[in-house]
Amino acid sequence: MSRSRALQYYIIMRLLLAPLMLWTITTIVFLLLRATPGDPADAILGGRAPESAKEELRKQLGLNLPLWLQYLNYLGQLLRLDLGTSLTSRGQPVWEVIGQYFPATMELAFCSMAIALIVGIGIGTLSASRPGTFIDVGGRLFGIITYSLPMFWMGMILQLIFSVQLGWFPLGTRFPSSLATPAGFTGLYTIDSLLSGNFTQFFTALHYLALPSITLGVLLSGIFERIVRVNLKQTLRADYVEAARARGIPERKILVSHALKNALIPVVTVLGLTFASLLGGAILTEVTFSWPGLANKLYEAISLRDYPTVQGVLVFFAVIVVFASILIDILNAYIDPRIKY
Repeated sequence: MSRSRALQYYIIMRLLLAPLMLWTITTIVFLLLRATPGDPADAILGGRAPESAKEELRKQLGLNLPLWLQYLNYLGQLLRLDLGTSLTSRGQPVWEVIGQYFPATMELAFCSMAIALIVGIGIGTLSASRPGTFIDVGGRLFGIITYSLPMFWMGMILQLIFSVQLGWFPLGTRFPSSLATPAGFTGLYTIDSLLSGNFTQFFTALHYLALPSITLGVLLSGIFERIVRVNLKQTLRADYVEAARARGIPERKILVSHALKNALIPVVTVLGLTFASLLGGAILTEVTFSWPGLANKLYEAISLRDYPTVQGVLVFFAVIVVFASILIDILNAYIDPRIKY
């Protein structure tokens, strides 16, 4: 079988397996939510509400039905692409909740990923190009420390230093209430303000975005630093690199044009896994910084036992992660011709 046909077969199989993976995730979420202690009626109405009112609410939500019937109703809704209605957002459909809060999470995720790639690849390259020096040791320490630091703890420390003590960055919001928020179709304040030509809004949105995205990006950059450093060290010892040195090619050109390109191939592979970590890290970051994104809304829904919102948001995140993973695999196959399927 030729490589192109093998790749096509692999893509088809991954796409066919995607619904199975999503079904598994949704089933686990459904069962775990109902296995955890607590009652949505108590969370919504309060513990002192009359029992008759609680029972009426359970009937409206379908929680009085047998578990298997609730599950079948839930799957039927998903097949109709109906994520239900939020219990805590004044009867707002879950799709509207996602549309309202997801742009903030996406903006934070994109900026954090850009910072993680720039910092991680930069430090990893410096560390690998100077083996045995204090720069190499510092790079290794940076990768270990940033990979192991708790996200919420680091966020609180940086807020105390740069927001409370120094006053360089704002706290607890995405945009000041004293200014009109950028209007546009993307929902990304930085992009919408640029498209409208309002640079005051752009720099304000960037100012509010800076600290949470730097926190999340730097902590994720340790993953890329370690991968780039290890692979670049191996690449710099390869035969074709030694041959390039023997031909008199400058060391900087060998590093950038020959070694670094091959060392970055594994980074593409890890992007898919890091994307899943990014969504998980976004929850901690948004809660710590009170960032009004979908991950923060998910945390609120979990606290209030809002079943439809929790299930809908997790299914939405699962779809993103599954198809991002497939896209990364396809991209990696085209970049690296040595990969066989």
